[in-house]
Amino acid sequence: MKIREATMQDAQGIGKVHVDSWRTTYKDIIPDSFLNNLSYEQRTELWKKNITIKDNYVLVVENELGEIIGFATASNKETNDVPYSSDLTSIYLLEECQGKGIGKQLLKELFIFFKKKNHQSIFVEVLAENKTRYFYEYYGAEYVKTVQINIGGKVLEEFVYVWKNIDKVLETLE
Repeated sequence: MKIREATMQDAQGIGKVHVDSWRTTYKDIIPDSFLNNLSYEQRTELWKKNITIKDNYVLVVENELGEIIGFATASNKETNDVPYSSDLTSIYLLEECQGKGIGKQLLKELFIFFKKKNHQSIFVEVLAENKTRYFYEYYGAEYVKTVQINIGGKVLEEFVYVWKNIDKVLETLE
């Protein structure tokens, strides 16, 4: 396994992982009609844009064959107006790669980045029904509030969490 910063050549691999991981992670949470309409081509184009945004930090995970099996991103969301803060905007892995410590390694790399950028608070938003929220809670994310969002015509609850001590998170990830 190798974790590295994404390049434009990775957009297609990230797009595939994005679609495939959403279809497994959000099955029975997000409407099937929405998940079935996700396309590799659309997500590839989205990631071509995301990779070129100056303030985005995009990581990929490759398996031993050099195939992208996961990705993680950090960015400053437009809705985040908290000084010296940033957002963990995604960690996605193919289903067969979950539960093997890869997510922990991605989280560690993101928090090393946040520390280098001198951020003091890191926010993450996760659907209430997504079990990944327990992963974030385990590593010290504190619940802030619940918001409602609409995906595929379904209103869903999304939990907003914050980490306020980057050094403490990094210690737990050692």
